[in-house]
Amino acid sequence: MAEEFCVRNYIVVVSGCGAMDIGLVKDEEGKTLYDRFPGDFDRGGLINVGSCVSNPHITGAALKVANIFARRPLRGNFEEIADYVLNRVGAVGVAWGAMSQKAASIASMANGVGIPAVCGPHSAEYRRMYIGRSDDEDTWKVYNARDGTSDHLVGPGPEHLLTTAESIEQAICLVAKLCLRPADNSKGRMIKLSHWMDLERKYKGVQFPNDLDKFIRVEADIPINMKDEIHEYLKEKGWEPKEIIDPTLLKRLCRT
Repeated sequence: MAEEFCVRNYIVVVSGCGAMDIGLVKDEEGKTLYDRFPGDFDRGGLINVGSCVSNPHITGAALKVANIFARRPLRGNFEEIADYVLNRVGAVGVAWGAMSQKAASIASMANGVGIPAVCGPHSAEYRRMYIGRSDDEDTWKVYNARDGTSDHLVGPGPEHLLTTAESIEQAICLVAKLCLRPADNSKGRMIKLSHWMDLERKYKGVQFPNDLDKFIRVEADIPINMKDEIHEYLKEKGWEPKEIIDPTLLKRLCRT
């Protein structure tokens, strides 16, 4: 999984036993992923932050995005930070493998700051998941922070906050899908959709994800190399363009 996303220029940050397992696997030249990819917090980088109790460094990176780019104060401001991360920062947590209570709590901690998490199949034993319903449009309506108007449909992004995957292939596709955010600009959405569709074709053998039309807002979101075939798909679905807004779940953040 780490290799798949590093090759695609995602930033991959790992910790604990997952980070150790990555260091145990070598290619034909005897190199690990740490040898093959840079350790920078930049596109295509693979960063090991240390033990599993170092995870706050990972979520802290998402919080600093809200602090640096949106000037949101960090102290005593959990709600606004989580709203910013949920709607704008395309981060996804993965807690795979044997599911201890500690691993489950780490995944839940990511949820608290607006980061969706994908867990392994054993985590279902804890009977605790936050599953979204993409068919229920009322649950995906937000405020437009530009003018304070409400009931703007942004589509299911991210669709789930805490969910499980039955296989590593399903998890890879799910991670790419959960990176989609309501505030993506068209260039960012196009790149994310391109990777998601490519992974769905590679691991599931499907032509298009069955809910692809919900994530395309305007024509500029459509990946250029698949434009003609996606146009045909959207025509069959009766797709109509949507307005790109400045989404928020908090009324007080609206500029009215």
